[in-house]
Amino acid sequence: MRTLLLLIFCGCITLTATAQAPAAQKIGYADWEYIFQQLPEFKQITDQLTTHSTQLENQYKAKTQEFDTKVKAYQANAATMNDVVKRSTETELGQMQENLQKFQQDAMANVQSKQTALMEPVFTKVGKAIEDVAKENGYDFIMAPQIAVQGGGDILLYSNEKYDVSNLVLKKLGVTPKPAAVAPAAPGK
Repeated sequence: MRTLLLLIFCGCITLTATAQAPAAQKIGYADWEYIFQQLPEFKQITDQLTTHSTQLENQYKAKTQEFDTKVKAYQANAATMNDVVKRSTETELGQMQENLQKFQQDAMANVQSKQTALMEPVFTKVGKAIEDVAKENGYDFIMAPQIAVQGGGDILLYSNEKYDVSNLVLKKLGVTPKPAAVAPAAPGK
């Protein structure tokens, strides 16, 4: 009888502990870079940004060549210039140099702004697909496997590939994933 009461008591404790145990959380991860590189619009955006950057770079080179030509002309003729022309030329060259620096800064800001504008709809689309995949497959969390943090480093130190939902996200977006490239073997292995 004592044994039976002990078994019933242990059974009740086990049932209580099981009922109070937190439910297991399902965690997955999605590799944004991998997903983006698989999307056709990412290639189009990259091409647009490359074209835009090249145009700005060509404009900068042309302005730099003009500046260099004027500097060489000034250096060649400085000894024979009167003071008024010399000061005027130096002022003009100083202004040209400032304009070159401003153009370079504005060009970098312009490329960044264009990249942000082009990528925002893609981020939204991929974010929505990740959310849908998480809900449809019962995930509690989806994380990025590698996140740049100040000083560099990964947030996740280990991630099981079976939880990588990147291909599910691509499928949700209507993209057939390309096979991953095989990494070369490390030397000596």
